[in-house]
Amino acid sequence: MKVKYDKEIDAAYIQMSSKKPDGAIEIAEGVILHTTANNEIVSIEILDAAKKIPIKTLYKLELTEVA
Repeated sequence: MKVKYDKEIDAAYIQMSSKKPDGAIEIAEGVILHTTANNEIVSIEILDAAKKIPIKTLYKLELTEVA
């Protein structure tokens, strides 16, 4: 997983797969899922990110196992 943040345009990009996206779905205003033709999520793009999430947490990854 790769995380990028562009401060100039206030956009966060979370890449979860190396697959090439074929489309995008806006699931909320400024929150876009990039997907493959098989509806696999490739990445998440968050516009106006500083208003939606604490930017400092973007670079922290917490793994938890669900029973």
